[in-house]
Amino acid sequence: MTTRRTFLHVLTGALAATAATAGLPRFALGQGRAAKVRAKDGTELFVKDTGGSGRAVVMTHAWPLNADVWDYQAAQLAKAGFRVVTYDRRGFGRSGQPAGGYDFDGFADDLAAVIEQTGVRDAMLVGYSMGGGEVVRYFSRHNGSNVIKAGLVGAAAYYLLKTESNGIGIDGAVFDGIKQGVQGDRKAYLGGLLKDVFLDGKRTASHPVTPDMVAQTLAMAMLASPAATVACVDAFAKTDFRGELAAVKVPTLVLHGTADIPVPLALAKATAAGIAQAKLIEYADASHGIVLTERDRVTRDLQAFLAG
Repeated sequence: MTTRRTFLHVLTGALAATAATAGLPRFALGQGRAAKVRAKDGTELFVKDTGGSGRAVVMTHAWPLNADVWDYQAAQLAKAGFRVVTYDRRGFGRSGQPAGGYDFDGFADDLAAVIEQTGVRDAMLVGYSMGGGEVVRYFSRHNGSNVIKAGLVGAAAYYLLKTESNGIGIDGAVFDGIKQGVQGDRKAYLGGLLKDVFLDGKRTASHPVTPDMVAQTLAMAMLASPAATVACVDAFAKTDFRGELAAVKVPTLVLHGTADIPVPLALAKATAAGIAQAKLIEYADASHGIVLTERDRVTRDLQAFLAG
């Protein structure tokens, strides 16, 4: 198990990083640094811009984490000459924590602000887990402006909630339980949830989940606003993207673990079927945490798709 000292070390480092970025400048073109973008409602969004002058990749993250979950992929893609832009969703990580705006219209508008103010063009837009919904809504709400390819990784981009018309969804009681857990002992609850999501003792992984990996993701989660953490559960559970999938009119790569529990494979298959130019790659026996547990394969697949 992760010791108290290990957790405190990781969390203290993350909090120190947050304090260090408090005085970051507004965004100006130029890679290799962090800066802030201002959303249309004034919320400041923390952005990391790394890599070279090649094709841009904009990456959105999973709930309840932040842009750091993409650090491995960002570093590898940057080494290959691509420009990589990652950012913390409003209410999470080092971004502002406003009272509202925690719906996919707001998230898509924030994404539009990041794309516009970083000046990326002809980019590949990649969403992990909840971030997949942002990708779809960006296409339906902003016509996919400046994006020519899309990637959906373990993405919740269909409709998570089980209803009469969506038999492949997840029972609403599950999401009610998540909200109750977050509103209770948030650290203990999220620690257990993240361990289950990434580890799942019945599964195998190219990069086995370690206590430090769980501690690092928990440290990310604890930087988020409690209110945003709860509000986003309703957002990703109850938003129906089925009618919007056709708006994604660019080549799209869908990467999904066959043992994914939070977003079952059936939902990924339905997502891919709803996007005209989608290609689904299944990761046998992989969990929802493939950005970490299958990090090399995810990186290779994204890079090959990006360069193709």
